[in-house]
Amino acid sequence: MVGQPAHPARHVSAGEHLDAALSALADPTRRAVVELLRRGPRRAGELAEALAMSPPALSRHLRVLRRAGLIDDDEPDDDARVRLYRLQATGFAPLRDWIDELDAFWGDQLAAFKAHAEAPVRAKPRRPAVKRRR
Repeated sequence: MVGQPAHPARHVSAGEHLDAALSALADPTRRAVVELLRRGPRRAGELAEALAMSPPALSRHLRVLRRAGLIDDDEPDDDARVRLYRLQATGFAPLRDWIDELDAFWGDQLAAFKAHAEAPVRAKPRRPAVKRRR
């Protein structure tokens, strides 16, 4: 159809974003890229050099991180041949939300345990002793 995209955009759930982020971050090289980008935007060449990787190998990792929405790239105004990579905060939101939910769950569990542990001990009512006949 004219005017219709070949592949219409599909709504991606928060769970799918979380899965993509966790999958991307499961690789130590990609976590190292994220660590480097935490310090500021970098060119692909700088990242490859810092990680002692070939540019094609690094490119595959950057593609995974970009598809997961964890990084973004742009071209500086002064040089269209250079791409700067930077962290994309919105890509980390599903991961942060999930961790916050886990933290709240464990906080509630620990608070309930603490309340139980600190509750005064109630004496059990004693039953009268029954005399046994011999």
